Amino acid sequence: MAAEELKYFTLDDIAKHNSVKSTWIIIHHKVYDVTRFLEEHPGGEEVLREHAGGDATENFEDIGHSSDARAVAQQMLVGELHPDDREKLAKPSESLATTLEEEPSWWPNWLIPVAAAAIVTLMYRMYTSESEL
Repeated sequence: MAAEELKYFTLDDIAKHNSVKSTWIIIHHKVYDVTRFLEEHPGGEEVLREHAGGDATENFEDIGHSSDARAVAQQMLVGELHPDDREKLAKPSESLATTLEEEPSWWPNWLIPVAAAAIVTLMYRMYTSESEL
């Protein structure tokens, strides 16, 4: 798609394309019409249908698609998500647990393995001392 042909779509526009007859997904703020690819998708139609009309970026990247898959996707590009709607897709960067202002605990990182090693050593010594009798 040439830059001059670039179309912007709102989240509402994209959400309307969530059927088998018209399936659009968003990946990295780009809008793809994957309708004709539903039956060919190696992961199955359900994977694409699950994200129909919405953002599939996280799942797309989690799978680790190949450069060939990305080239195929470029053939289905129909436009981009309107800049005004991009912030609506932003996920919270921190959860409640990560916003607490306390230092991370370091002692379990060494205490647990040391304790486990000590227990294994004691069990080994007990086993070998019993077998010498």
